[in-house]
Amino acid sequence: MTDKPQPGGLGRIGTATVARVGYGAMQLFESISADDAAAVLRRAVELGVNHIDTASFYGPGEVNRRIRAALAPYPDDLVIVSKVGARWTGEQPIPLAAAQKPAELRAAVEDDLHQLGLERIPVVNLRRMDLGPGLAAEGDQIVDLDDQLAEMIALRDEGKIDAIGVSSVPVDVVRRALPAGIVCVQNAYSLLDRSQEETLELCIARGIAWVPFFPLGSSLPDFPKMADDPVVLDIAGELGATPAQVGLAWVLANAPNTLLIPGTRSIAHLEENIGAAGVALSADALARLDIVGTRQGHAHGVEPFLK
Repeated sequence: MTDKPQPGGLGRIGTATVARVGYGAMQLFESISADDAAAVLRRAVELGVNHIDTASFYGPGEVNRRIRAALAPYPDDLVIVSKVGARWTGEQPIPLAAAQKPAELRAAVEDDLHQLGLERIPVVNLRRMDLGPGLAAEGDQIVDLDDQLAEMIALRDEGKIDAIGVSSVPVDVVRRALPAGIVCVQNAYSLLDRSQEETLELCIARGIAWVPFFPLGSSLPDFPKMADDPVVLDIAGELGATPAQVGLAWVLANAPNTLLIPGTRSIAHLEENIGAAGVALSADALARLDIVGTRQGHAHGVEPFLK
């Protein structure tokens, strides 16, 4: 990667080295054409992104197919990370249903392989439903973690996936998953929502990649908005940055094992997000931003309906 940009510097997810600012592809289905989606993906790669987050239940499968159409044959350094544990229904207000059974996890990996045109998925996250709000497992979809991990390990042993991550899980579930050799944790986390600090600390101690989703907080009504916070606005003005860039820069600076995957369907917004890697927060700015999270109470939820 020495001849390419490395937004945010370099981090690791499993055995792969990636730029610390990647891209979450969830939004590349609704309200965007296939051509526009391809343009966003290609621009991301041009800007140095080599970590793309997706899932077969985005669309359903359409996001995966758009990634393949835009980027295959894939760059040698591109790391595509998927997740399993849900299925697309298209129903409202939540267009997903739980798919937590081992056979469903395996079927989702097979869907990923087919849709993406890969022989092996570099990393697959087991998307549990332990943390809300949003989708919850009920009835026979309440599946023991050990049974799920056994299936994920079998998929890894068969060479269908390279590495296992976990998503939407509290710290006790992360501890239980450690013997499986997990390489990343995806949980909601932002300047405005730090309810998973203990989980983050465990990941730091264990050298596990921390891949926060919704790193700019929640867009639900009555929840704090990054752009409304006066401290964020003041710092953004001082630095000539946007509030979103300040929020992303804080998450990136907060822990050395953090890998960002902000999503967007806009090239302009993509460039803004990647530009956060160039925002240098002083010790004073970091201290002022830390107080923002304390003031918010560390307890605000986000909308992990699709994630």
